[in-house]
Amino acid sequence: MAAVATDTLPNTQTDGSSVSEAAPEPKALTDGFHLVIDALKLNGIHTIYGVPGIPITDLGRLAQAEGMRVLSFRHGQHAGYAASVAGYLTQKPGICLTVSAPGFLNGLTALANATTNCFPMILISGSSEREIVDLQQGDYEEMDQLAIAKPLCKAAYRVLHAEDIGIGIARAIRAAVSGRPGGVYLDLPAQLFAQVMDEEAGRNSLVEVIDPAPAQIPAPDAVDRALEVLKGAKRPLIILGKGAAYAQVDETIQAFVEKSGIPYLPMSMAKGLLPDTHPQSAGAARSLALKESDVVMMIGARLNWLLSHGKGKTWGEAPKKFVQIDIEPREMDSNVEIAAPLVGDIGSCLTALMDGMGDNWASPPQDWIDAIRTKVETNVARMAPKLQNNNVPMDFHGALGALRTIIKERPDITLVNEGANTLDFARSIIDMYQPRKRIDVGTWGVMGIGMGSAIAAAVETGKPVLAIEGDSAFGFSGMEIETICRYNLPICVVVFNNNGIYRGTDVNPTGGDDVAPTVFVKDSRYDQMMTAFGGKGVYATSPDDVTRAVNEALDSGIPTLVNAIIDEKAGTESGRIGNLNPQSVVSKK
Repeated sequence: MAAVATDTLPNTQTDGSSVSEAAPEPKALTDGFHLVIDALKLNGIHTIYGVPGIPITDLGRLAQAEGMRVLSFRHGQHAGYAASVAGYLTQKPGICLTVSAPGFLNGLTALANATTNCFPMILISGSSEREIVDLQQGDYEEMDQLAIAKPLCKAAYRVLHAEDIGIGIARAIRAAVSGRPGGVYLDLPAQLFAQVMDEEAGRNSLVEVIDPAPAQIPAPDAVDRALEVLKGAKRPLIILGKGAAYAQVDETIQAFVEKSGIPYLPMSMAKGLLPDTHPQSAGAARSLALKESDVVMMIGARLNWLLSHGKGKTWGEAPKKFVQIDIEPREMDSNVEIAAPLVGDIGSCLTALMDGMGDNWASPPQDWIDAIRTKVETNVARMAPKLQNNNVPMDFHGALGALRTIIKERPDITLVNEGANTLDFARSIIDMYQPRKRIDVGTWGVMGIGMGSAIAAAVETGKPVLAIEGDSAFGFSGMEIETICRYNLPICVVVFNNNGIYRGTDVNPTGGDDVAPTVFVKDSRYDQMMTAFGGKGVYATSPDDVTRAVNEALDSGIPTLVNAIIDEKAGTESGRIGNLNPQSVVSKK
């Protein structure tokens, strides 16, 4: 802990003459800046993602001087997305540091997204002083940030006194990672940083969080109930969600899936928990598996819009029973009745289930296994020729087919993926082979996560990252390629450029000078943006071009952007969720 020495005065007699004795030892002090840094380091947090400025500029400088890695972004929202992905990958809260008011609001989008996706993250923002905010006297960037943050995160705290910094950060860490993880806001007013206190007292005020995410053991009768439902299944299905990937109990999940013999369907960020080529994978038979199954077991997955809320034509007419593992009891029965809720952490629940299964657990009926396997093989064979085309201009299948092969050959790289068609096609085309190697838009389907997520993945894993971006999605965070170059990160960005949102062929119905709302500048040279910042830009017009450029980038580690020219007619409206985009039925003359 850094310390400063206070000045001391010599003792004097009443007549003013000095006493000839040694001056007392200077008193060692610390301040709010150093207490924040020391509290984070004490809890194993050594990386900060943020944007410097008033009143937290010196916090970043001092953190770097104290050995922390401090990565400065061009926009607070992208620093926040990076922090949330760092939390997802490490199970420790990622730290996003922003300035007050507008900077705080920039980080707030990422904080809300982290909470929705159950990623542990702490947004730390400097703020105006309470006595001015509460009287609304017009301070610099005055805003009641705590009140604004509370509805959008798991917990929110404000620290007013230096001696409370340790306990404030400890509470934020525990809130972020315990139970169902999420985002936490920590409000630090400007005057807090300059507060001074005795160094030893400051050290003693720090708190090391013990067992921040304790195991939550399921009730024995809940385990028995789940086993009874699974035993009675004729066409069972397991759905793996990103919560299963976050849990980092990969061997336990694989052991349970293989012991049960049940086909499994991975949601996009759960791909790779078991290789997508695993014989029990039903990924290429998704429609059949959902429609025909009679018992569905969800592990770290929620019946939200991504699974059509557990009802409707997606699920067919076969009656369903649901088994659900979740650490949050309120998730049960959120859309449909859950026949066997298992409340607890995934590792504990699956271990208890395997113990109850014993050594003679019966696999599902062979006709169900065969039906899934046949559908998988048929769909894979039908897709293969599309993925092997070398068309110019490229379509999504040809370009993604090239990248699919690269991921197969380099399974330890992280794939970041966002867009409309670019995201939807990639989810089904690109196989994953290792857990937590696919990061995408998550529960909200929000665009703009790309560059922040790619930066965090490169920093936290120390391995190359391939970011596959739609041109629209890339526009949200494209300036962060300067950040990528500044820190010389091994990230290859591939922009699927089809001149617009969904496609580049829409026209202005009035015939006016303005282009259609979904159309961009034709033939934009995104590759030259990367070159401008010192990275490598490549203009690619064929799948072969893409293959060469991406392999060279991943081999060299040089920040690279591949501008992949896609046929502007190739896209579809809203990717595969066009049904969520209402169409006007009113015709006006």
